[in-house]
Amino acid sequence: MVNIHFLFISGTEITFIMFIVVLVFGADKIPSIAKGLGKGMRSLKDATNDIKLEIQKSADKNGIDSSLSKEVNEEINKVKDGIKDLTGSVKRNL
Repeated sequence: MVNIHFLFISGTEITFIMFIVVLVFGADKIPSIAKGLGKGMRSLKDATNDIKLEIQKSADKNGIDSSLSKEVNEEINKVKDGIKDLTGSVKRNL
């Protein structure tokens, strides 16, 4: 038996939540809801990237040293790569 844990939620709990979602929204509405959530997440990501770009442009225009933000971004990317490595091995083991 395989135990699946995602954010401290077991496979049984995920299955129960999916069952409730199907009961509440119906099977025919779930793809459109997922599509809407995906579009919303994409627009949020685009807005965040636009804000980052504007802040970077403003910092460059005013002569503010942005090396600290670059260092923070590098550290964030290292953590992301570590998480990808971890989730990749978890996905392969399932």
